[in-house]
Amino acid sequence: MQLPSGIFNVSYRQDESVFHSTSQRVWLGFLLVLLLVFPYTAPPFFVSLAVHVGIFIVGCHGINLLTGYTGQISLGHGAFMGVGAYASTILMTRLGLPFWLTIPGAGVITALVGMVFGIPSLRLKGLYLAIATLAAQFIIEFVIRRWDSLTGGVQGLSVPPISILGHGLTSDRQYYYLVLLFVILVTWATKNLVRSRVGRAFVAIRDSDLAAEVIGVNLFKYKLAAFGISSFYAGVAGALWAHSLGVINYDQFGIGLSVEYLAFIIIGGMGNVLGAIFGPIFLITVTELLSHMTSALSTQHPSLLTILVSMREILFGIIIIGFLIFEPDGLAARWRSIRAYWKLYPFSY
Repeated sequence: MQLPSGIFNVSYRQDESVFHSTSQRVWLGFLLVLLLVFPYTAPPFFVSLAVHVGIFIVGCHGINLLTGYTGQISLGHGAFMGVGAYASTILMTRLGLPFWLTIPGAGVITALVGMVFGIPSLRLKGLYLAIATLAAQFIIEFVIRRWDSLTGGVQGLSVPPISILGHGLTSDRQYYYLVLLFVILVTWATKNLVRSRVGRAFVAIRDSDLAAEVIGVNLFKYKLAAFGISSFYAGVAGALWAHSLGVINYDQFGIGLSVEYLAFIIIGGMGNVLGAIFGPIFLITVTELLSHMTSALSTQHPSLLTILVSMREILFGIIIIGFLIFEPDGLAARWRSIRAYWKLYPFSY
């Protein structure tokens, strides 16, 4: 009698399928049930934290497509998120568009802006492209800060409350389900994109743009597409974040946010869909815990406030350096190793 000893794919279609077994579908269904009941079982703080994490997962899928899959380093993702936040708010306040139209509208506007700044990617790569996207970060910040009549300048904008089908989303619990919907849609779209012809072209450009061009990949077309799709995701995330905050200001979308996005994919795992999920979950949770610890300690020892705040930043840097040294492929690679170990346990070899 022969017993099954693993999952063996005998065709390319099977190898690229989203689900390789029935157990994966069952576990995914179980996860969705947990996510649906989470707001009713968790404290309000954790629901608010989950909303924050979900928004950044949407944006992280964008930077992962651009940097992780296409190899185009970007230091302007935070600014593109700001474009989406302001675009969504302006579409609601100036044009009177409903909320459900402003989200994709903000994504499209941000995609157009991203493709404009992505044009230099045909001639630049590596450090030079990073500097070009850093320039985009400063240019967008400058425009937002100086265009007072449209963006409110340094005062920022007040984001109007949102409603769907006449029902206002007034609590984190209600907003959680909206963010969860976008996380599912963006994750599913990304998973299907990376296993398509476009996704394979992105990976070919990342591995060797010269070899990709030789085999017929249109570099300008796919590099521009990568910037457009990445910026679209950033715009959607920015719009969701704006409505979560209630008030937006250019300071919220500075260079620090762009660096934080790079930290997400470094910790989560570049070039992996799960990496864009694990990174924000881990880093935002750890950052929030460190913030609460430093706040509690500073209340008891006010004289140590400056030192405690600095320690939080130092620990943040140590976490990133630790992953670069000990787990350069990120949490997604570690998760893949754990799955491989238990898949055939105790005969994991």
